Amino acid sequence: MADNPTLPVPARPFVPPRTLDEIRLWAPVATTVTMLAAAPADPDAAATPIPMGRVPGDPEWWAPSSADLPATVPGMRYRFVVDDGEPTPDPRSVRLPDGVHGPSALYTIDESRWTDAAWGGIDIGGAVLYELHIGTFTPAGTFDAAIERLDHLVGLGVDVVEVMPVNAFNGTHGWGYDGVAWYAVHEPYGGPDGFARFVNACHERGLGVVLDVVYNHLGPSGNYLPRFGPYLSEGTTSWGSSVNLSGPGSDEVRSFILANALWWLRDFHVDGLRLDAVHALVDHRAVHLLEELALRVDELSAELGRPLSLIAESDLNDPRLIMPRGLGGYGLTAQWDDDIHHAIHTAVSGERQGYYADFGDFDGLAKVLRHGYFHDGTFSSFRGRRHGRPIPTDVVSARALLAYTCDHDQVGNRAVGDRPSAYLDGGRLACKAALVLLAPFTPMLFMGEEWAADTPFAYFTSHPEPELGRATAEGRRSEFADHGWDRDDVPDPQDPATFENSKLDWTEPDAPQHRRMLDFYTALIALRKREPELSRGEFDSVSTAYDEHAGWFAMFRDGWAVVCILTGDETVVPINMRPELWWTKPAGSNGSLRSAGHNVVIGRVR
Repeated sequence: MADNPTLPVPARPFVPPRTLDEIRLWAPVATTVTMLAAAPADPDAAATPIPMGRVPGDPEWWAPSSADLPATVPGMRYRFVVDDGEPTPDPRSVRLPDGVHGPSALYTIDESRWTDAAWGGIDIGGAVLYELHIGTFTPAGTFDAAIERLDHLVGLGVDVVEVMPVNAFNGTHGWGYDGVAWYAVHEPYGGPDGFARFVNACHERGLGVVLDVVYNHLGPSGNYLPRFGPYLSEGTTSWGSSVNLSGPGSDEVRSFILANALWWLRDFHVDGLRLDAVHALVDHRAVHLLEELALRVDELSAELGRPLSLIAESDLNDPRLIMPRGLGGYGLTAQWDDDIHHAIHTAVSGERQGYYADFGDFDGLAKVLRHGYFHDGTFSSFRGRRHGRPIPTDVVSARALLAYTCDHDQVGNRAVGDRPSAYLDGGRLACKAALVLLAPFTPMLFMGEEWAADTPFAYFTSHPEPELGRATAEGRRSEFADHGWDRDDVPDPQDPATFENSKLDWTEPDAPQHRRMLDFYTALIALRKREPELSRGEFDSVSTAYDEHAGWFAMFRDGWAVVCILTGDETVVPINMRPELWWTKPAGSNGSLRSAGHNVVIGRVR
């Protein structure tokens, strides 16, 4: 592929070093580099200094220049000293057993652990995804503990587990978006061995795995990349300095990202990547990083003989992300679609604050179900400008859009981290679930949603630096105070209780009110999979009818109707149908449907 003019950046494949002599470091402007090697039994003891020299023919890279190297032992620790600075870990560390400020450890995956040779991969289009956070999915908060709950997901009907970021970050717990070591797995979760066990266990149960990765910024503690080279640019995002994707020295930075993506897909057998906030990737090249990444992933997919997916998170409402490359798109598999969430949530809940201001009427809900975006060139009052462009629905499948009733952002970025189950009754939660799971999009659940979990999912951090912890807590309180919340009601993200309270309570599904919701979700997913009309991915497979004054909304999928009663009053809906699934059993009324308020009824149209 080096001769392909559409791929100007060399794809330098990443192979983790097995011995000290295989270690390589990109440090283009360094004058001197020394490696410090130490035995794993006592990494803080006096380390052996090993001089490094520039690689012949590739002078931006450094390698050990001495033939007299210490004997390599499993887990051997090493650090780099660049131009007499402080010792720092390898930017491509694959294991950091002592944290992001500690030394790197030599590590390779034990290939004998894999038992998923029969796994043929999975096409995420139309699959049922389930987003989870390893640290709060179970009380123990580890990969091994999560494995013990995978059978629950299988019974629910989930096809793919989407895991929030697991790359190494400073502290014991957090959401994972403050990662600084992109090649390493967070040790408190179980490290790289634990992640490999988790992926293998998912595949053994027929579950795919999508991993959330963050390439638009680095966390505030432990980011040593600028000491080695021009990894960052002068621009900034909401979270800090931009990654250097198109400035001087950016070829190797892009290669660093591309190799990382392929590392998860190839070496950890992951089936897809969720790309965080791609709108914050500042790339001025003719071939955008996302297009190049999609090309590389397609190559790897052909090599491995299994589907590999890229899912973008973007607030741009730009269909080029998911359009075919032959038509000027980037060719990504799918994208999260917040407009679908906002249209459903506001219609059901009545909330209109913040970025919900333009949403809420039934016309808008009908629009997103039939066209994908609400803002497709329309004026956004939240942004104070026009926003988005239409999806060409004749060439893009509705399955390229991920729909959800909630996700980590839509819950965790509320002031108190309250789930919809904290302020909506069961009938309205059931309406949201039915609209997401029976629409033509690719549905995604957020952990615990399926039983209307009572536990919140708040924003939590564990920054060891007191000043950073105080700044995070104060910034969080100020942000929500500006939006009308009482500062004292906003949980302190640094308080360990904020994290502990966000863990799922696995005794809840046994309680009757939670079991009822779990049974409803299970039945919805089973119905989606059983009836081909309810899993079609064409935009034109959807039509709608509604009466906003009467408070009912209907989505039609061929011969099926999903009727949501969004008013709290008993309502007669002029649709003649044979109910097959409902939250509260309805009654017929002379060819119409009579239903209690806050209800959803699904059935075939007569």
